[in-house]
Amino acid sequence: MSNTTLSDQLLNWIDGHFDEEVGFLQKIVRIPTDTPPGNNAPHADAVAELVAAWGWQAEKHQVPAAAVKDYGMESITNLIIRRQYAGAGPVLALNAHGDVVPPGEGWTKQPYGGEIENGRIYGRATTVSKGDFATYIFAVRALEALGVPLKGALELHFTYDEEFGGLLGPAWLLENQLTKPDLVIGPGFSYNVVTAHNACLQFEVTVHGKATHGSMPETGHDALQAATKVLQAIYAKLPDLKKISSAIPGITHPTMIVGRIDGGTNTNVVPGKVVLKMDRRMIPEEDPAAVEADVRAMIAAAVADLPGIRVDIRRLLLARALRPLPGHEKLLASVQKNAQAVLGEAIPAIGSALYTDARLYGEHGIPVVLYGAGPRTLMESNAKQADENLALDDLRKATKVVALTLLDFLAQ
Repeated sequence: MSNTTLSDQLLNWIDGHFDEEVGFLQKIVRIPTDTPPGNNAPHADAVAELVAAWGWQAEKHQVPAAAVKDYGMESITNLIIRRQYAGAGPVLALNAHGDVVPPGEGWTKQPYGGEIENGRIYGRATTVSKGDFATYIFAVRALEALGVPLKGALELHFTYDEEFGGLLGPAWLLENQLTKPDLVIGPGFSYNVVTAHNACLQFEVTVHGKATHGSMPETGHDALQAATKVLQAIYAKLPDLKKISSAIPGITHPTMIVGRIDGGTNTNVVPGKVVLKMDRRMIPEEDPAAVEADVRAMIAAAVADLPGIRVDIRRLLLARALRPLPGHEKLLASVQKNAQAVLGEAIPAIGSALYTDARLYGEHGIPVVLYGAGPRTLMESNAKQADENLALDDLRKATKVVALTLLDFLAQ
């Protein structure tokens, strides 16, 4: 049977089962996985039960409770669904994460409602990245429904730690030698393929002073005043960061923000402690060790002349950059060819300013590309914002592109 005929059958199967795919996505969106607090094992249990209806066995890999608690979460069960085929060939993994940032305020829809309106499904993680649970599962089902001989193997990796960095998600699976695929497709959007992304350093900066009564501020040491010096140093650095350019399309320059500030005890008390949480994004060309040293030196210098002030800097996260690895080009070429056929347009290979847990496969030498269901830009979907949504047409098209790519690699 020709590949053209097989491709038509594949696409027709997806069209014929698309209502089922949307229903599946609604079911998994309706199970909250806010991280924090990160009680995500119930979602994994539900996904395992859903796929069992098709005769699939989902291996449940429960991360030890003590490690999860130390990490700041409540429960993590990562899933691996292995589909082994008769012929010799590559092991291709599809990875998406089920943990999500909490909904926050401003929603006009139910954050976990899975409501459909005007051709869109609304809910937290419809785009990032429960939508790609559906994309990948139904692409695999379409491939297997062809009934033709297949080679190699497919693995579906559904992990629950991306928002905290992935160290108890993909990294934990890889380090415990539970998987070692040859190629990986991770969650992405329909109109580009991501082959590289930024690195990220996050710090907790604790400024210690001495609290005292607000009527006698000179008897204490104001930690908030000192923290203001740190903030000024951070913001003064931003123009220099904009002068550092990446050669990778889609990635511009490094960034640095302070995302959270906590401190003080009362209105009439000089603050004795202030905690800043900051995020420094690095382009792939930067050296994380050098960047970390620079950040630490900048903060120390900002408060060096302030008596009674001490600063502790704790690294919260180092997420390394994703870079193209040898072997990714075949995967990239297949995705781009198939996207051209389905979308009717060429889609670019770009870098992303985001960081993802896909980098952890790259750190183990496994080529990765990011492709899945989503709009042309992150902001169009309100990803991680109120009223996050996914166009159903983008879900349908991405499922077709992924299924055709699987056919390229696994059909005998």
